[in-house]
Amino acid sequence: MNAVEEQPTVESGAGGKRRGSLRIPGAGALRILLGSPKGRIGFAILMVFVLAAIFAPLIAPGDPKEFVGATNQPPSREFIMGTSPQGKDVFSQLIWGARQSLLIGFAAGGFMIVLATITGMIAGYYRGVVDSILNFIMNLFLVIPGLVLLVLLSAYLKPSTATVVFALAVTGWAFNARIIRAQTMSLREKDFVAAAVVSGEHSLKVIFMHIMPNMVNIIVGGFIGAVIYAIMASTALAFLGMASTQDVTWGTNLFWAQNGGAMMIGAWWAFVPSGLAVALVAFGLALINYGMDEITNPRLIAERDVKSVLRKAKLPRRRHATPVVPRDH
Repeated sequence: MNAVEEQPTVESGAGGKRRGSLRIPGAGALRILLGSPKGRIGFAILMVFVLAAIFAPLIAPGDPKEFVGATNQPPSREFIMGTSPQGKDVFSQLIWGARQSLLIGFAAGGFMIVLATITGMIAGYYRGVVDSILNFIMNLFLVIPGLVLLVLLSAYLKPSTATVVFALAVTGWAFNARIIRAQTMSLREKDFVAAAVVSGEHSLKVIFMHIMPNMVNIIVGGFIGAVIYAIMASTALAFLGMASTQDVTWGTNLFWAQNGGAMMIGAWWAFVPSGLAVALVAFGLALINYGMDEITNPRLIAERDVKSVLRKAKLPRRRHATPVVPRDH
């Protein structure tokens, strides 16, 4: 048996075998996610805001920046969420703000996890001088206070959506990179990696074709965490007035509510909807993370497959994926 044949194999969805990677259900991924109560609730919460953002022109037609009436009107039949201190429709600003806030969150989260994955995996695999340099950069970004660096970048760059995404990506990638680096260093010592190296495969192919598929659960979890961080950080940045105040986001809604003294006069309808939306989206994403863990976590995959086999064979279920042989007395 040659070195390549000794690599661990996992059954693929088509019934064949695939070397050096974990099986991740494709068509059944959403079904498994929705099969988890937490994942189902989180997915429902997130989809409410995603659909609201997509269909904002139909749900809240008109310009959300338009002055529609007197300031600080409480919720009524005409304005179901009242008006802001600037005389704008709070409901319209909430719906349109979802589009920009979610765009910033997912774009910044995507850039963060891509940068963290590439940097962490290269550092963990090559080690030596490469690891020392990249590890120093990671530690540098971890030591620098993220909010301070975020404010500085936003202050010296032209306020725009691209600026916010760039600033968030630069300040938020290092934490996930450290986790991915540590996991890469662990997987680098596995037999299937040694077999791929002995067979003459290029280092980058070993990293991204053999090691990375075994870290899908960490990467997915890191991406969801990065999106949560990006949404909350961009909201805080806009609330502080460090983002473009001309855009309609949940953060700018809070900024104008605070500037208009909504909190001082008790106009809770001006700031509660946007603040609650940020909290609900973060909560929904966290619940989705629990559900995604059941799809990408190798141990949970193995336990689910064992239970499925035992169920079909009508045998007693085991608590763990690894069978335990009873000791002979």
